[in-house]
Amino acid sequence: MFASCADPSSLNGLSWLMCYLFTGKHLMFYASFLTVLLLLAIAAPVSLLFGFGGALASRSRNAPLRWLGKGYTAMVRGVPDIVFFLFVPVALDQGFEWLRHKVKCPDWDQPIRQGADFLVCSQAKLPLSSSPQVYHEIYGFTLAVIAFALVFGAFAANVLSGAMNAVPRAQLETAEAYGMSQRQITRRILIPQMWSYALPGLSNLWMILIKATPLLFLLGVEDIVYWARELGATKSNIYAYPHPDWRLWYFLGLLCFYLAMTSVSERVLSRLTVKLSRGQATALGEAQRKAAQ
Repeated sequence: MFASCADPSSLNGLSWLMCYLFTGKHLMFYASFLTVLLLLAIAAPVSLLFGFGGALASRSRNAPLRWLGKGYTAMVRGVPDIVFFLFVPVALDQGFEWLRHKVKCPDWDQPIRQGADFLVCSQAKLPLSSSPQVYHEIYGFTLAVIAFALVFGAFAANVLSGAMNAVPRAQLETAEAYGMSQRQITRRILIPQMWSYALPGLSNLWMILIKATPLLFLLGVEDIVYWARELGATKSNIYAYPHPDWRLWYFLGLLCFYLAMTSVSERVLSRLTVKLSRGQATALGEAQRKAAQ
């Protein structure tokens, strides 16, 4: 904060507003936009990786692997997202602490579960109580990313599986007739061909992922929704910069942010769809071929 902002009571008008917008809490609010972008940058490729694994597993000739892939897709798609978003971080946190407890405290003679409480030795806590706050925030964010990846990975698996089934069977049979192995067919024929069929579904999934980022607030991560609610609420006299209820304006700012994100995404995905459809046996590919004649 600027030195001139030390005494808010001596400020008014634009000077007060400028000082208010550059308080330490507001800087954290601005940084929380990067948290959302970081979540998207990490969760999207990890979700796609889970989706690939689920789609390939559901097509496997190995029955247990095929059941696992189909079970993962069906289970996550059949349960409300919010249940997984709340369950996965808690389950992973307790699972990690239980494993650490077994290693670091083998002499512990008390039950870990005591009623509704989950108690492990202090050395097994994640992160340790003596760890800096930044480690607690990174750990919570990591659990949130895993939860997002598991949920959206199941939807991506369903999209990718449908796209793989849409690839003309004749192309796969031709590759097989040329002596290519199943792995070669998957890597050289199936996966490159499927993208034009998968992109519309993946585009919708990306939009849903953007709109789901406010759920970080429910997972204990201080994201843009958290700070908009805290900073926009009416302040009492204990705060240096009291103001009326400004939550409408803060959430209006979030509305503009998400609209801008979806607008840019639509333009990028539209161009990518056109590029991937060139030469493909799809409606858009046929339209491009006719236009070129």
